[in-house]
Amino acid sequence: MRILLSAFVVASVAACSPPVPDSAAGVGFENYDTYLAQKRARDQQLRNGPTAASPAAQPAAPQTEAQATAAAAVEAIRPTGTASPAAAPAANNAEISDEQDFGAVSARQSIESDAQRRANQSAQYTVVQPTAVPSRPGGTTPTPIEFALQVTHPVGQKTYTRSPFGAAKAQANCAAYVSAELAQDAFLKAGGPSKDKLKLDPDGDGYACGWNPAKYRQLVRN
Repeated sequence: MRILLSAFVVASVAACSPPVPDSAAGVGFENYDTYLAQKRARDQQLRNGPTAASPAAQPAAPQTEAQATAAAAVEAIRPTGTASPAAAPAANNAEISDEQDFGAVSARQSIESDAQRRANQSAQYTVVQPTAVPSRPGGTTPTPIEFALQVTHPVGQKTYTRSPFGAAKAQANCAAYVSAELAQDAFLKAGGPSKDKLKLDPDGDGYACGWNPAKYRQLVRN
């Protein structure tokens, strides 16, 4: 009786215990062998690249009506005869120099021919000697630069006769010119330096509105 009771207890415990999981089973597959087979198939597919059924090998989708209209508009405004932006430059373009290409240069001339070419260029070299500046047509009135090089007296030295009544108007008259350079030019064209019709040189030094010829004389000395 005691043996039967013990057997009954063992059978009851075994019936209530949860089943032991299969160590060969994985997560998301029936067993480990199935998982390995699927993994090998995926690895082989990756090594061989996309197959005909992969998305990368699928044919491009046909253009919509809006896309076709936009493409036709771009082609319509493209100038006739212009190359596509992706077009490669034409080979043997005469407008592109190949003087830096040793292979191209050595194929058409030697060291001796290059030396002869340089000798021919040197023989054609001509040195042009400087000549006198031609006179200006249309009158003998000097420009401010020419006048600066013709006279040598400093600013403020009275050289020409002036009316004592012109000094009062000189300041206002000089204010009408943007620069002393323009005032000197107008002064020379109006009969200066011997005459001061515009009342720009009250001290009689021949330099209107404080114009100074020193900068032009300095350039000649340098």
